[in-house]
Amino acid sequence: MTMLIALMAKDKTGHLQTRKDNRDAHLAYIEATGVVTQAGPLLDEAGEMAGSLVILDVEDMASARAWADSDPYAKAGLFESVTLTAWKKVIG
Repeated sequence: MTMLIALMAKDKTGHLQTRKDNRDAHLAYIEATGVVTQAGPLLDEAGEMAGSLVILDVEDMASARAWADSDPYAKAGLFESVTLTAWKKVIG
């Protein structure tokens, strides 16, 4: 049985170029791993990408942490913070 985990990450201030430089690798990682059910960037007040929301469908929290640690964005040092929280889909 799998569980849904919401990954919410906030980018470090001034790191938009780091996000842009690693976006293709991040999207390829999502495609290759096959555990992401929904995902998209969080936006700041100016409408620029400033973080990530990713819904993972994984075996356990340890798998979610391993996925998050291997994300090219994380490896590039993009994130100021990352939280992983169990999530229950009710609508949609």
